[in-house]
Amino acid sequence: MSAMSVRDVAALAGVSVGTVSNVLNDSRPVAPATAQKVHEAIEQLGFVRNDAARQLRVGQSRTIGMMVLDIANPFFTDLARGVEDALALTTRSLIFGNSGEDPVRELGYLDLFEEQRVAGLLISPVGDVLPRLERLRQRGSAVVLVDRDTEAEAFSSVAVDDRRGGELAASHLLGLGRTAIAFVGGSTAITQVRLRIEGAEAAIAAHGGGAGSSSSGGLRHIPSPSMNSAAGRNGAEQLLRLPAAQRPDAVFAANDLVALGVLQAFTAAGIRVPDDIALIGYDDIDFAASAAIPLSSVRQPSREMGRTATDLLVAEIEAPGEVPRQHVVFQPTLAIRDSTAGAAPAS
Repeated sequence: MSAMSVRDVAALAGVSVGTVSNVLNDSRPVAPATAQKVHEAIEQLGFVRNDAARQLRVGQSRTIGMMVLDIANPFFTDLARGVEDALALTTRSLIFGNSGEDPVRELGYLDLFEEQRVAGLLISPVGDVLPRLERLRQRGSAVVLVDRDTEAEAFSSVAVDDRRGGELAASHLLGLGRTAIAFVGGSTAITQVRLRIEGAEAAIAAHGGGAGSSSSGGLRHIPSPSMNSAAGRNGAEQLLRLPAAQRPDAVFAANDLVALGVLQAFTAAGIRVPDDIALIGYDDIDFAASAAIPLSSVRQPSREMGRTATDLLVAEIEAPGEVPRQHVVFQPTLAIRDSTAGAAPAS
């Protein structure tokens, strides 16, 4: 059975195609009785408007694209909820993509968004995609970068001061008397990771250099291709293979998922957290507070970031070329819990 068309609705309702269009688009007033006939015909026929085709005809899309680094990370789930909160106040819809921290997959989604002619794109980039984003913008799609501070670039952005977040985490650990800090998880190719490490190194240097075994400011980095709990377990196991005298007395994890994996491995090996090794994560996801040992973390206002990024994007869509580029940077805060709180370093 072929799909019902506007002409079918008009024939059944006994009105013109233009009247059906006015009812569907609310473009011109229609008498209540006539509008009722149209709605009854739509219901009877099971008519569903082909909105994508309509958008292509008028040269406008009501769709927003969004791509994040890892939807398995609850930080990005909360970020997406903030986007949905803001879009709920508009008539726009959302197409969602998860790059999985894979540059090739990221390019595939960019192709999809370009084919769909999205009105705008919110993206946490993993690869060097700025030329592709510029091409999207030249073709009429607004772009806002999320979870990336891009003050020197030509796109609006919303981020948290990750360098400051790294400083907060390391300063907290140093204030507890910890002197050998390891950073577990992620790659410095990811901007957020690099900035968190830089902030931690700055705090260690200001504190007198620390006693870590890395030449980069006293911070040992245990990198990983992904930032999930498996990466945390693997990183912790690498640390546990070190002679006891060379192990760190504190771990700063790239995010909370990594920190939870570190906690699992330490617990299985009989390492007491925080007595033997203090542990702090990043993002302050819901699971952090409910872990077996509640996890200290650097808190990001994820949902507010999503709402703010969406507001910037919609403003650019509705006034192309008229809205100045904006770079909104939120400040992180500390959530101190049992994984660091109060314990003196093991003697």
